[in-house]
Amino acid sequence: MQELTFDTLIAVFEEIFGRGLFWTMVAAAVLVTLGWIYVLIRDRSLGMRQFLVAQLFMPVGAVLAVWFVMKMTDSHLADIGGPVDVIVLLGIAAMGAVGGAILVYTVERLLFRRGAPTQD
Repeated sequence: MQELTFDTLIAVFEEIFGRGLFWTMVAAAVLVTLGWIYVLIRDRSLGMRQFLVAQLFMPVGAVLAVWFVMKMTDSHLADIGGPVDVIVLLGIAAMGAVGGAILVYTVERLLFRRGAPTQD
């Protein structure tokens, strides 16, 4: 492989996760992102209490992301071979942490909106 292109990355991810699961994950990520943007526009501010709770779930998202990738690739932590593997693992954990926080915050604000004006 001489160069790393976007098409190559898509092909690799489809090979690792399977075509159906990969595109389902992409669709889920897009839906959660659109939900988060909707909540930010609707509320015009961050709910600090919900944001704190979402941040508390970041370690859970990181661990779940690493576990999921290890499960899909049939790998173990003992298979880490060098610095590049550690960097990739930390990147997966960081993306899982941020994604988990965004998911938790979005669900909290959509389902449990506090201080919403009541219609009498």
